[in-house]
Amino acid sequence: QVQLVESGGGLVQAGGSLRLSCGASGRTFSSLTMGWFRQPPGKEREFVGGFSWSGGNTYYAESVKGRFTISRDNAKNTVYLQMNSLKPEDTAVYYCAAKTGYSVWSDYTYWGQGTQVTVSS
Repeated sequence: QVQLVESGGGLVQAGGSLRLSCGASGRTFSSLTMGWFRQPPGKEREFVGGFSWSGGNTYYAESVKGRFTISRDNAKNTVYLQMNSLKPEDTAVYYCAAKTGYSVWSDYTYWGQGTQVTVSS
């Protein structure tokens, strides 16, 4: 079992920045792949970015590449999503997710509760 808790969501103006945190617990994480997803209002959930904890590569959706950065704090079992140059279309509920496989793109099995990010114009 893996428990994921997101925090850091809120309201920010377009062009601003926000950092989301995802604290993980329940097991060791060296074998996990972690990802961030988001679900805009009225739309389907979409992949934002992700990485394998034991690997060195981080992958991003094209829509956020160059603006969002995923980082990690191994000692705290925490993953961060730094969001810069935010746009109104970034408004969504953001979810932290995990899986035991190595593909960052799909098939996540553990999910956080989500945190709301609202970007005003």
